[in-house]
Amino acid sequence: MPERIGWLIPRADGDGFMAGLHSGFFRLWLEPKLRLEAIGSPHPGQPDTRMNDAKADCFGRIWAGSMNNRDASQPDGQLVRLDTDASFTVCETGIHIANGPAIAADASWMLHTDSYLNTVYRYRIDRDGGLHSKTVWRVFEAHEGTPDGMTLDADGNVWVAFWGGACIRQFTAEGTQLQTIELPALQVTSMCFGGDDLRTLFVTSARIGLDALALERYPASGSCFVLQPGAQGLPAQKFGY
Repeated sequence: MPERIGWLIPRADGDGFMAGLHSGFFRLWLEPKLRLEAIGSPHPGQPDTRMNDAKADCFGRIWAGSMNNRDASQPDGQLVRLDTDASFTVCETGIHIANGPAIAADASWMLHTDSYLNTVYRYRIDRDGGLHSKTVWRVFEAHEGTPDGMTLDADGNVWVAFWGGACIRQFTAEGTQLQTIELPALQVTSMCFGGDDLRTLFVTSARIGLDALALERYPASGSCFVLQPGAQGLPAQKFGY
């Protein structure tokens, strides 16, 4: 890629992908050869701001967050909605590290994280994509780790990866913790359900910045993990229904 890539979401028409690169939204094709087409940037003139994480909802829209790549203490991040006509709307500003959108199956509500604040927020979503009724879903203590990527299961429970927490945790939709699954990786980054029956959980982690002592304690840091957590996921949504 010509820039750091944050996410890749398939198109519903089967014609390639939508991608979030450092500077903004792109269409991407892998066949018959790699090709990129710029759609636009929600943060023009801000070279230190980059796209970070995104998900599509059941209406084919993409919800994407961003962050200041040089100084995460700066609230330069945004939460942006990319509509199916490739137009986009900045729905919220003032975010430090936008992470882990988790969107209800009917797209009536969404969870979104500011990892710098260790806080997950809940929003209501209008049929036309408007956000309202923002509330604090849960604030995590430093010893718990930093909430990163998220996903939902078929029962509406929320699974959260914890950077610096060496684990993933399952919560009810209301925020009550159900279980913790510890992993031999300190910086757990995200997860998704897959497999033919959507009962396999694929979990990613990072190795960057860890010293020898941390790697001795968490030797599998940077690995991908395959779990059978006893839950079934939801099919991933695509862009542009």
